[in-house]
Amino acid sequence: MRFLLCLLPSLLAAQTYDIVLQHGRVMDPESGLDAVRSVGITGSKIAAISASPLRGKVEVDATGLVVAPGFIDLHQHSQTLEAAGFKAMDGVTTALELEVGVSPVSEWYAAREGKSLINFGASSGHIPARMAVMHDSGEFLPRDAATNRPATPEEQKTIEAAVKKGLDEGGLGMGLGITYTPTASPGEILNLFYLAAEFKRPVFVHMRASGDVVRSLQEVIADAAVSGASLHVVHLNSAAMRQTPEALRMVEGARLRGLDVTTESYPYIAGATRLESALFDPGWQQRQHLEYSDLLWPATGERLNPVLFERYRKQGGTVVMFSNTEEMIRLILAQPRVMIASDGILEAGVGHPRAAGTYARLLGKYVREEKVLTLMEAIRKSSLMPAQRLQAFSPAMRQKGRVKIGADADLAVFDPNTVIDKATYEKPAQYSEGFRDVLVGGVFVVRDGKLQSDARPGQGIRAR
Repeated sequence: MRFLLCLLPSLLAAQTYDIVLQHGRVMDPESGLDAVRSVGITGSKIAAISASPLRGKVEVDATGLVVAPGFIDLHQHSQTLEAAGFKAMDGVTTALELEVGVSPVSEWYAAREGKSLINFGASSGHIPARMAVMHDSGEFLPRDAATNRPATPEEQKTIEAAVKKGLDEGGLGMGLGITYTPTASPGEILNLFYLAAEFKRPVFVHMRASGDVVRSLQEVIADAAVSGASLHVVHLNSAAMRQTPEALRMVEGARLRGLDVTTESYPYIAGATRLESALFDPGWQQRQHLEYSDLLWPATGERLNPVLFERYRKQGGTVVMFSNTEEMIRLILAQPRVMIASDGILEAGVGHPRAAGTYARLLGKYVREEKVLTLMEAIRKSSLMPAQRLQAFSPAMRQKGRVKIGADADLAVFDPNTVIDKATYEKPAQYSEGFRDVLVGGVFVVRDGKLQSDARPGQGIRAR
């Protein structure tokens, strides 16, 4: 055995790999490896990690750069090629629509097979199912029937059947945006938790916008407790705002008492959603603790007033809401159990900067400049933790979020000294800087800092 171990370095060096990343600082959040290594890739897999140089058909000098697992974004709404390009330039190799979800699930996956720059996937969505059954006229979120009246018992059965079909078809859990369906009764929501529990998949939930985060969080934690379903609370920072410390305490308390509850955050003080949605029904200022001037219309850069609010609400579209503080962002990013997810929204260049810059902002501003968390912690929150959240029912995720032999060659190579976001609220469609190379399944989607827009290595991630 000792003889074989002695031979191993020379055997690795003698082999020729498809791609070799030479002499990079390899950071693997699962094993804790943080050392200069060369990484050999064969096909779509990592085939070797060596302290000595390796030979490759393509050799890339990664000296001075970090080689990390590609980031896994659990909360990416925009699922277009345009949006995928911004994700790739931000180090993301897998972007999933889990909050709102989709319906029908199989059709959504089929439309993307063989056509995606990065890996993709979605939950089975309550919102799109409810909109279809109740004949709501909204484009992405409800704006009338599915939000301004309760579903009849027969409609509820039909909605549940649609969500169940999506779970049968491999949906990555259940998407549940209660804040956008305020007429959905507690009973309707609890029944959906029971359904998710049958499939042993998480509920990815945007809590009710009640103005009282404690009460909203209590509802979904209680539903998880009585149903046995796993619960993932999306963008806790955006939902809780100044009540973030109490919300974190509740999530941790639930975990300590045996519930499977997780959460996520994005590193921005502003959120974004559709202005025509139920979030802005009468009383929104009190519920959201916002004023008209806290709202930005990104299509024009205007801050809203009562006249502009009514005009754009009737028109419909994305609005940015300045609702948080840097203090709360730093607090939640520093929590060891909180994952990073973007809540990315960007269509035809209009949207929120988090769709383009979440991960570079985390690494540049909050790791390098402000030292809110370490580099390894940031990588773990952005790759391994999301993979672990899904891997119990999605075997593909067991080989993502790691840099180890046999893992998928989904990798982000970046300069920790220069990586930074460039997207702003006024100009969100700007690529991040510092990600020199990004690979998806052993294929470059970013090479020498340039997007490889013709690449299509992305694979659909499903539950099995």
